[in-house]
Amino acid sequence: MTYAVQWTRSLLFSLTIYVLMAIVGIVFLPYALVVRDGAMNTCKMYARAVIWLARWMIGLRFEVRGTPPTYPCMIAAKHQSFMDVMFIYQLLPRPRFIMKRLLLYAPVLGWFAWRAGCIPVDRGKKGRAIKDMLARVKAGDAEAGQLCIYPQGTRVAPGALMPYKKGTAALYADLGQPVVPVATNVGVFWPKRGVYRKPGTAVFAFLDPIPPHEPLRPFLHRLEVAIEGESDNLAREAGFPMPTRPLFPPEEEGTPV
Repeated sequence: MTYAVQWTRSLLFSLTIYVLMAIVGIVFLPYALVVRDGAMNTCKMYARAVIWLARWMIGLRFEVRGTPPTYPCMIAAKHQSFMDVMFIYQLLPRPRFIMKRLLLYAPVLGWFAWRAGCIPVDRGKKGRAIKDMLARVKAGDAEAGQLCIYPQGTRVAPGALMPYKKGTAALYADLGQPVVPVATNVGVFWPKRGVYRKPGTAVFAFLDPIPPHEPLRPFLHRLEVAIEGESDNLAREAGFPMPTRPLFPPEEEGTPV
């Protein structure tokens, strides 16, 4: 298949999923606002529709390795593209993402995020928002779930280096829950920028959980080694020309907290 043909298919795919997002958002808004799990169910339905469309429109398939958790925990995932948000979301029984409070004011999107149980935070007040969420769970006003975070804080292309943020360790300490690292190579096929989507099989690997209450510096180091090491392996498996590189410059090994 020529690059031009795949690029055209990729463009049509992108247009289709954004039009579908608008239609689903408008049609299912009453359901999302009235039914307790309506927004979450709608978001999962949309994500699964995108996964199905990706298979036949652009030749992109997905594979899960390991076992997605069904118990309360923190999911610390590699973030390479828009797709990894949707794919992880539809796998988990009750996912929760941290979001900027400003997004609550976005028409339709903000309402769905709020009703789906996302945690709105103001800049610099993430810890307080997490503690409020845990208090609501203990009081029976909210159900426990899987808190999904991206330790690097943004999308990072395969092979690129970016430090893990200290806030990840702070959340780990506050939650007192196991952390499940998730590695992926989806950025090889669905890059951070651009229209082109490469056909193939994107893998999401759920790795061994890290138990709670470990010292924070070893925890963050262990998390980074697990996610970056396996994500690099998956990228090589997909044929991406990954450079051979140490995961940590000597002066940053065991990222300080």
